[in-house]
Amino acid sequence: MKVVLTIAGSDSSGGAGIQADLKSFESLGVFGTTAITVLTAQNTTGVSDIHEVPKNFVKAQLEAIKEDFEISAIKIGMLYSSQIMEVVEDFIKDLDIPIVLDPVFISKAGSPLLNEEAVNSMKRLFNYATLITPNQHEASKLFGYKHGDTDSLQKIQQSPCPVLVKHQVITSPNGSFSIDQLFIDGKKRIFKTEFIESTNLHGTGCSYSSAIAANL
Repeated sequence: MKVVLTIAGSDSSGGAGIQADLKSFESLGVFGTTAITVLTAQNTTGVSDIHEVPKNFVKAQLEAIKEDFEISAIKIGMLYSSQIMEVVEDFIKDLDIPIVLDPVFISKAGSPLLNEEAVNSMKRLFNYATLITPNQHEASKLFGYKHGDTDSLQKIQQSPCPVLVKHQVITSPNGSFSIDQLFIDGKKRIFKTEFIESTNLHGTGCSYSSAIAANL
């Protein structure tokens, strides 16, 4: 059985983060291992507290997994601080396996989750990623991306790795659709599905990126 490593935060409600990643891995027939970066007290309505894992302990988790497992792919989620990002960069920089990075720094509602210094540190990881999966707010902050704007399309194509912008809702006479846009090798590929009106969105980005890593 292939082994996939997730480097991300823990969600006490079980719907996002490490917990969502492990459930996705199991459903897709791969074995999940973890390196936890932050502990959170949260539920589906929000986060009430965060405890950062010391960077040396994050490093110890990564080294323990690498010593005992042949890692076939990595999913990276919330890294929280520049110090943890430096540890992760050192771990992945010489690896030749698929790495899917979900740049968790702006919520679906547009609220910032990281400071500017940490965002800049995270950008360095793009050089080692097979794919990054930002939401629309994150794509805007990273690349000046705006749906339908030609100039911003050119900027996002300059990313050092492919970019998958998640969940743009399009309304037409035939109904509403949710589209994901993959920017790769100077081209854009669109994935479209019928839009489902729902408030059950907690952890969907985590599950999505971990499913991509499992399939890769």
